[in-house]
Amino acid sequence: MKKIVSVALLGLVLSGFSMLATAQESQLDLIARGKLVATAADCQACHTNPEGGRAFAGDYPIHSPMGTIYTTNITPSKQFGIGNYTLQQFSRAVREGVRPDGANLYPAMPYTSYSHMSDEDVQAMYAYFQLGVKPVEQPTKQTALPFPFNMRIAMAGWNMMYLDNSAFKPDPTRSDEWNRGAYLVNGAGHCDTCHTPRNLMMGSETSKPLAGGMVGPWYAPNISSDPVSGIGNWSQAQLVEYMKTGRTSGKNQAAGPMAEAVQNSLQYLPDSDLEAIAFYLKNAPAVRDPADVQAADSFGSRQVNVEEGLRGAHPSNANHTITGGAALFSGYCASCHQPDGGGSKNQAYPSLYNNTATGLTNASNLISTMLYGVDRQVGNEHVLMPKFGEGSYVAQLTDQQIADISNYVLSNFGNPQVQVAPLDVAVLRAGGPVTLLAKLQPYMAPAMVIGIVVVLALIFWLIRRRRTRHRQ
Repeated sequence: MKKIVSVALLGLVLSGFSMLATAQESQLDLIARGKLVATAADCQACHTNPEGGRAFAGDYPIHSPMGTIYTTNITPSKQFGIGNYTLQQFSRAVREGVRPDGANLYPAMPYTSYSHMSDEDVQAMYAYFQLGVKPVEQPTKQTALPFPFNMRIAMAGWNMMYLDNSAFKPDPTRSDEWNRGAYLVNGAGHCDTCHTPRNLMMGSETSKPLAGGMVGPWYAPNISSDPVSGIGNWSQAQLVEYMKTGRTSGKNQAAGPMAEAVQNSLQYLPDSDLEAIAFYLKNAPAVRDPADVQAADSFGSRQVNVEEGLRGAHPSNANHTITGGAALFSGYCASCHQPDGGGSKNQAYPSLYNNTATGLTNASNLISTMLYGVDRQVGNEHVLMPKFGEGSYVAQLTDQQIADISNYVLSNFGNPQVQVAPLDVAVLRAGGPVTLLAKLQPYMAPAMVIGIVVVLALIFWLIRRRRTRHRQ
């Protein structure tokens, strides 16, 4: 009898151990899935300061048209991070843009896209940040936008106009691959946040999905399926290559925020997800810009060698001869991109013709590449182009010089209908175009005061009028 009891007890113990091991394995699987979701959501790009910051510790300045927004610490630190967040609080912050204290987040955090994420993905991401990330006991700078943008309560009204918090619903008439791509592009991957233009109130223009828009000094191009304005003439394989490596020969190369997306997110996604994104984009609604006459990557098939027009133009001992677009291009660009604009053999320094950066009707990416450079790490390959803006270790070029180089490149290798003025460079050097809403900011407080005075005066006048009538 004792032997039977002992065997039974042993069975119960082993069963308990088995259940515990299964639970631990299930939790590890959930954390692993959460890491993949967080990678697809590109949380690291904004919540890790590239200037030596620790993973997910925040304090990364995002220069928005309304002012500088500092990202938060999202490690499981209970004092400085999200260690005290419940799953419900985490979900509300991610999908509705509301902190546990009830304050609204600014849409620099792409909750307008994350709102479509599934409960399962949000739960997995919560598990990852709570159990798979090391806490960082470090405070971050406080965001202090100018009045009235510092009134976070105003975001509640903005959300009523522009936040669609309906869950993603697969289209039963579409394939699983299309639905997965739609979920990533418009949800977790939030491609739509950057690549869809914004209106006066900084809300997405949903009538022009993925039609392109400015992100600070960079232009997120049209990635709709249109063959002229968008990526309709790219093959699915080329799109996958671009997302995985940051470049596709004869098409484009990632810089600015897109380089960050490739470096921190896209290169780590499974091929099936990259294929789904590419498939969805190839089949998304086409949006044509009337200003586009031909595909951006089809310009500049004719090669021009800059040196042929410069040789012998000045005596060998002459000074101050690097003036004008051709000479500036020869002095600062040709050593890497070659005198004929063809780029290096391995295209680490890409061709300047058949290149969307030089063929778009918006020259922002061409200009910003010179101002801010390119710094992209993919696998063991580090792509680096030095900047020629402030702090350059090569040369700090003026607005006029960058405009001259841009116009030389556009005329000879890119879209010759586009011209760059020094003012265009100055705007991007300062952080990008300022929206009308931001331009009106200095006048908002006085206008509100005047409005209050007018309302009070009207009330006073009505009261006096009513009293006068009663006396009569």
